[in-house]
Amino acid sequence: MDKRLRGIGLLGAIAAFWLLSSSLYTLPEGQNALVVRLGAPIDVDQQPGLKFKLPVIDSVQYYDTRLQTLAPPPEQVILGDEKRLEVETYTRYRIASPLRFYQSLRTVDQANIQLAQLVSSSLRRELGKVMIHSLLSGERGGIVEQIQREVTERARPLGIEVTEVRLHRADLPLETSQAIYDRMKSARQQEAKQLRAQGAEWAQQIQAKADSERTVILSEAQRQSAIIRGEADAEANRILAHAFSKDPKFYKFYRSLQTYRQALADSGATLVLTPDSALLHDFKTGPAGAKP
Repeated sequence: MDKRLRGIGLLGAIAAFWLLSSSLYTLPEGQNALVVRLGAPIDVDQQPGLKFKLPVIDSVQYYDTRLQTLAPPPEQVILGDEKRLEVETYTRYRIASPLRFYQSLRTVDQANIQLAQLVSSSLRRELGKVMIHSLLSGERGGIVEQIQREVTERARPLGIEVTEVRLHRADLPLETSQAIYDRMKSARQQEAKQLRAQGAEWAQQIQAKADSERTVILSEAQRQSAIIRGEADAEANRILAHAFSKDPKFYKFYRSLQTYRQALADSGATLVLTPDSALLHDFKTGPAGAKP
């Protein structure tokens, strides 16, 4: 009998401990607790500490109140100019309303799936309106802000507060990048050929102009040279004529000496002349007017 009473008492103590432990739960800092009774949410608890609930019929769902990051895989988006772009985004959000979150999504995994779809649809809608050069200019910030506003508005009824949506990476697909690179290379090569041809044409024009100017300069220099030489010859003849008029006999003798110098300098060691040669006249008689 005592053993039965002790067994019943032990079972009662175990049942009481189980009921007590089932009636208590702990809410840590940084989390919200949603109390669900028989599948229906009845209370949201936001203050940390030791809490009570009905055993068996009540269950508790915990939701983190801190910021969470969603980074879905990259996806290809068609832009307004029909170009494909591989875009990678990241989104920061928090669970603002545990009740709405539980009613619409239940779990964080389901929330990530739903939020990734919202971001993807907004991203495709907005990028489908713009050209690729808009993403490379100052317009990019406005485009991203519009995507964030749209995602925020559509996520609010789900109990989610979106704080940030950003483009982590936006690159052309590999095959598109190679095609664009090939087109750019071909365009640069064509431009280089045009520049070389234009440079060669300019070089020919410059060379032709230089040759023309050289011809003009040489012609002018030769003309000036001929004029100066003619003036110099005229001045020399004038001086000679003036000198001849001063003493014709001496001038004739001086010219004979010049003739001897040139003739004898160009001759060999022996010079054969007739005795009556005019070249020997001055050697025989001396200068005109000299005394014998």
